Parts: sequence; structure tokens; C-alpha cells
Amino acid sequence: MYQFIESIKVEDQKIFLLELHQKRVDATFAHFGKEGTIDLAKIYKHLEHDEDGLFKLRIVYDLDKKIRTQMIPYAIPEIESFQLVENNSFDYSFKFEDRKELEKMKMKAKAEEIIIIKNNHITDTSYSNILFLKGKDWFTPTSYLLNGVQRQHLLKKKQIKETEVTLQNIKEFSHFQIINALNDFDENFIYPIDRIINLPGNEEYEDL
Repeated sequence: MYQFIESIKVEDQKIFLLELHQKRVDATFAHFGKEGTIDLAKIYKHLEHDEDGLFKLRIVYDLDKKIRTQMIPYAIPEIESFQLVENNSFDYSFKFEDRKELEKMKMKAKAEEIIIIKNNHITDTSYSNILFLKGKDWFTPTSYLLNGVQRQHLLKKKQIKETEVTLQNIKEFSHFQIINALNDFDENFIYPIDRIINLPGNEEYEDL
């Protein structure tokens, strides 16, 4: 039985982007031909969470509607190095709990975090979507692995645009940042493009 995961931002007892998380859960049940869904708002309410600060609400569920929850204090990570890794067969179109393939790619890498290349296109890191800066505009790759809730939210608000990002044009961007449900769009928390240790032309990227 597949297991899926939602990681939801809770800050000062307020839950964020709940509608988009719920939409993704509903779509998962529908895709696998299951009637009904789980109610994320009800799950959060039953937790009676009453602490201030930033937390990750981790909900693991299966298609039989069995769930388990964790409320984990969260701090936004500062990452020292990124590496492009190629994997043309990897599929993460649903938010599966099983991350063995991602962890295997990370273990082989020489950097702290990986950026997955699929069919010559930039996709995501092991746990986030990516934004790239060109001039004053922020772009997100059209070739994502998972259409994350923060990505959808920022596109809807027109804070970012979609574009094709490939091994051929990645050096046209000056900076990048990582976004997910817990990592908001933040122009003060960005990385120069050369934080990626194996940009094309520097050395060969790993073929995993």
C-alpha cells in the first residue's frame, strides 16, 4: 500500500496554504480511484496545538485513510553546496513517503544538497522546488518533479513566472532560492548560482 506525506507550515498556531495541501490530497485519492479523502483541517484541529513558533505538521496517510501525525519544530536550513545530478527515470509526481531513491542520490553526491536533472532540464532539489533570478525577475522551471504548494501559491500571486531552465541556459541566471511549504519566497535568503559546485563547463555532473 502506497503511503503519502504532507508537510504543512504551522506558525504561531496558524496553519498555512491549507487549501492547496487539501487539493493535493484530494487529487491523490482521486488518481488512485479511491472515494473520499482525509480532512486536513479536522486533523489539525484535533491536535489542539497551542505553541507559538514555527512547526512542520507532518501527516503520513494511505489510501485506506490511516494517518499518523507529528508536529516538529522547524528551522530554515542554510545549505553550503549544491550539486547537479542526472536521473532521467525518476518520478515524483505524487508526494510519496518513500524517499529511498532521493536519499540514494544524495548519498552519492559530493555536495550537501542535490538538484535533479531530468532529460537535460532542471527540476527540483531533494525536498523543494527552485526559483532562479534573472535581472529583477524570479522564474521557476517548467520541468518540476512535484508541483509544490508554495510554487502554485507564488505563481497564482504572480510573484514568480515559469520558464524552461536547462543545462544550456542555467548560467544565464545569477541567483537561486529554494521554496516549499515551509520555505517561503524570501529575497533575503538566496544563493549565488556558483553555489552549485558542478555547473556545466566547471566539471562533469554525476550520472546516477
